[in-house]
Amino acid sequence: MAQHNDIGKLGEELAQQHLVKQGFAILERNYRKGRYEVDIIAYKEGLMVFVEVKTRSNLDYGDPEDFVDKQKQRAYIRMANNYVIAHNREEEVRFDIIAVAINATGYHIDHIEDAFGAIGQYL
Repeated sequence: MAQHNDIGKLGEELAQQHLVKQGFAILERNYRKGRYEVDIIAYKEGLMVFVEVKTRSNLDYGDPEDFVDKQKQRAYIRMANNYVIAHNREEEVRFDIIAVAINATGYHIDHIEDAFGAIGQYL
């Protein structure tokens, strides 16, 4: 596996651990529909959170969360809509980004809650 894939998987694992520590139950990891994928779907107290995990080992080109563009946001909104309907869920939905920066001395997690929303977006 390429090094960037290893870093991405590590970032997802660290993000999952972070969510569990925050009291979330993990419903899905790497949920796929067609060509799109949601990294983590989590649940806590009537709230479903669709999480995009961005991991970087080099921040020279920007923070990890800067790479969640409008196209990725629209895909997440479509995936959430699909998931909610397919699984007959009625909870409130939120879209978060967990940015993981990894370097030789450790890692840092920035959990950005309600990073983008479906209001005004086309499903």
